[in-house]
Amino acid sequence: MISEKKWESLQCEMRRLEIYEKDLDEQFVLGSGSGGQKIQKTHSAVILKHLPTQITIKTQKSRSREDNRFFARRALCEKIAETCFGETSRASALQEKIKKQKKRRKRRAKDPNDSNTPSSE
Repeated sequence: MISEKKWESLQCEMRRLEIYEKDLDEQFVLGSGSGGQKIQKTHSAVILKHLPTQITIKTQKSRSREDNRFFARRALCEKIAETCFGETSRASALQEKIKKQKKRRKRRAKDPNDSNTPSSE
């Protein structure tokens, strides 16, 4: 269950990005995947469409419909911030950091004259 504080912070973020509830088309569909009868017989997956930008998000992270509504709105905020304003989310910033680290490690592994490696003399 999502706390009231998290919902309030999400509402503030939506106002900052000028995302209004009247501009959202929300549908609930049958879930799929693992989770058994509770997932496959209930309409707990959320499809959220932002009408002005035509961005569509489908979320099924939880068995709870209310939790999935929160996750869909949060994902929509991240997507709109990224596409419209060029802001990067924490997740994409972390992915970029990991890519740089891997590239650096690969470069070090190829360079035999690197000063950090011990010499065989």
